[in-house]
Amino acid sequence: MLSNPEKIIFLVAAGITVIAVALVIRRMVRIIARGQGKPDWSVVPGRLVEVLTKTVALTPVWGTRFWASVFHAMVVWGFMFYLFVNIGDSLEGLIGGYVFLGSGMLGNLYRLLADVLSVSALVGMAALLLRRFVVGAPELKTRENILLHPKARAGIRRDSLIVGLFILLHVGGRFLGESFQVAAAGGDAWQPFASLLAGAWAGWSETALLAGEHFGFWLALGLIMAFFPYFLLSKHVHLFMAPINFLLTPEYRSPGQLEKLDFEDESIEQFGATYLEDLGWHQILDGYACIMCNRCQDACPAYSTGKVLSPAALEINKRYFINQEGAALAAGLQSSQPLLDFAISQEAVMACTACGACTEICPVGNDPMRDIMDIRRSMVLMENKFPEEWQSAFRGMERSANPWNVPQTERMKWAEGLNVPTYEQNPDADILWWVGCAPATDARAQKTAQALVKVLNAAGVNFAVLGKQEQCTGDSARRAGNEYLFFELASANVEMLNAVAPKRILTTCPHCMHTLENEYPEFGGNYEVVHHTQFIDELVEAGQLHLSAGTMERLTYHDPCYLGRQNDVLIEPRKILSNVSGDFVEMAKSGEQSFCCGAGGAQMWKEEEAGDTRVSAERIRQAKETGADTVAVGCPFCMIMLTDAAKAEAPELQLLDVAEIVAMNLQEQN
Repeated sequence: MLSNPEKIIFLVAAGITVIAVALVIRRMVRIIARGQGKPDWSVVPGRLVEVLTKTVALTPVWGTRFWASVFHAMVVWGFMFYLFVNIGDSLEGLIGGYVFLGSGMLGNLYRLLADVLSVSALVGMAALLLRRFVVGAPELKTRENILLHPKARAGIRRDSLIVGLFILLHVGGRFLGESFQVAAAGGDAWQPFASLLAGAWAGWSETALLAGEHFGFWLALGLIMAFFPYFLLSKHVHLFMAPINFLLTPEYRSPGQLEKLDFEDESIEQFGATYLEDLGWHQILDGYACIMCNRCQDACPAYSTGKVLSPAALEINKRYFINQEGAALAAGLQSSQPLLDFAISQEAVMACTACGACTEICPVGNDPMRDIMDIRRSMVLMENKFPEEWQSAFRGMERSANPWNVPQTERMKWAEGLNVPTYEQNPDADILWWVGCAPATDARAQKTAQALVKVLNAAGVNFAVLGKQEQCTGDSARRAGNEYLFFELASANVEMLNAVAPKRILTTCPHCMHTLENEYPEFGGNYEVVHHTQFIDELVEAGQLHLSAGTMERLTYHDPCYLGRQNDVLIEPRKILSNVSGDFVEMAKSGEQSFCCGAGGAQMWKEEEAGDTRVSAERIRQAKETGADTVAVGCPFCMIMLTDAAKAEAPELQLLDVAEIVAMNLQEQN
């Protein structure tokens, strides 16, 4: 128990801390509110259990860096429990004779957990500090060619050291004080580690043990009162901001899905994001939630191939800028610099493949890709600033309804000599096949479409295509930032599809699938959409297709970003391939953590930014490492990019679409 003077000092210090924290929180709320839109609080109740699970079990961090995640968990679980420990210690210090949670079984379990988690947090924190400052883990660094706030490189290390030492001293002080208390009491079986340390104080006087207990108390609780206002300004505020981020993430913020811009509202003067406050409120919150762990940087195909893009640097720069201009932003003043001046370079914006790997892997729910897409929108729509090569693709989509600039009159040339009915010929079709621009116009992708015709006819599927009515879905336009062109294409397609009223839409391209299923609903188009790998799997399961087993040699599969990561189609392609190959192997980066082919984000239509290697070449290198003879794909863009890369990097590799592999391995139907 504290003496009366100590109680006064404690209460005054606690009061000052509360006021300081309240002022910092008020400023943070005002800054976040500068962003566009408002939180939808109605989603919170339905997410509480999921967010609580993520927060306590730390499920988002276990996918990579296993040992670092273990040490991090040891610290976090200890720090979480210390929220109760600090309350208990404060009450015991202020109230004479009070024992937090009593001396029964509940109190015993509390003391046991506090004892074990104290040691856990100390060991975990020590390991993390050694990893950063002694071992110098390369994944915690950012290349010098990346735009990073001038204070960030040193600031991140400084913050990590300050917070690390605080946790060691805070937890260590409390653990030390508890050991003195245990020594004075003659031992405590429910605090094994504190009892072990208490043996070092054997023979100390009662006065010395009491002094040691008070020293530990003030070291622990005095530090947290002094530290907490700073804590809110450091990267470690993610401890609170990450759960808020998960709770309030907008419903439309699913992987890869962008929100509609309203071009019919004449009061809107800004499209996309030029300044920080042009971003959504949740995108500003991302800056606070960022843990600066660089997991997104590791996953980014542009960064991995030596380009100047780091999604981690983008979030870090936002946070440092917020700290730098926090007072002005909270007061409602405009940012002093555009995002392209401090957050990310124009070259980095253009290097993004919109693959969503950064979003998928982020342990706190951030979405750097969305920021980049919004910055692209501003560049294209507000400044008419984009690579010259995109002009040809834009013109093709405007005039010929496809980025290849192939006339609509030639849209069905790929199907000459094949049994491919159009909607006019078969208006009662069960399946409307949205062929897509690539399979309809690109020579290599056409082979996939022709193989799928063979598969559909072999299974007796009642299908039809739109033929010359079909045009680009606008995916490349949207991800290039040309939202107005996407608006026009989407509006026209929805009007046409609603008139056709398809029962079910089959797609050959994951980008078409994603756009039709996830982005057209905002334009009034709600359709059931299935990718051809899913549909083929259905046909096999229904007994409409029979495949020859084990005919292929060693086979691996490249997950298209917009099929696997963005739309969770992971199992069906593997089931099909496992049927035809007795030696199916996975690449090191597969499934939700697959590596991009380099075509997404409208990269297909321009020259790749300078780096150490091309994204497609790196993916082919990863495929070669498996020892596979054939690489299966499920996207025409992936097929085009990887085929070109393989010619230079691995001419012995065979690249085939899943539909081509199935067509090659069809058994005669009875």
